[in-house]
Amino acid sequence: MRITPQHITRLKAALHLVAFAPLLWLFYAANQGYFSADPAKDIQHFTGRMALKLLLATLLVAPLARYIKQPALIRTRRLIGLWCFAWATLHLLSYTLLELGVNNLNLLANELLTRPYLTLGIVSWAMLLALALTSTQSAQKKLGRNWQKLHNVIYLIAIFAPIHYLWSVKVLSPQPVLYALAAGVLLALRYRKLRRWRH
Repeated sequence: MRITPQHITRLKAALHLVAFAPLLWLFYAANQGYFSADPAKDIQHFTGRMALKLLLATLLVAPLARYIKQPALIRTRRLIGLWCFAWATLHLLSYTLLELGVNNLNLLANELLTRPYLTLGIVSWAMLLALALTSTQSAQKKLGRNWQKLHNVIYLIAIFAPIHYLWSVKVLSPQPVLYALAAGVLLALRYRKLRRWRH
């Protein structure tokens, strides 16, 4: 069965719901006191993991579409990518506002310079911002061939973001390792493309 435009519309609606629902849970959990003694850190980790999950989902779309021979699935990739950027922005805001505090925003620059894992995180966010701003069809037309070159930085983000997570945790746990392994597998599926891009 071929996926029709109507199927894609319904799938996009479902993806919006799946990406938005955790935000409702986050507000509910915070209101009910479900977090630990350090809720700011819990919120940071939750938003960061959501961004990582959506990043991996974005990378999964193309190989999945090829494997099941449904090229129309590619039309969902932008939506997932924009939600990835939204959750990454929430992750950055949770660190800036909850960890540092509104009165200590002047410390952000110093933190980014003295903590390499934060530098890696902000670089990843900045690249996601560039992808989000140029994700429209009009931007694709204006950039021409350069559009694909720019959007290939998603592969760098797929390397940087899991390292940022691994580096940020005080005690090594299986979860960040699993995210890093998943990113590695999804990048390995693009081995030939990455070789062409490098050259």
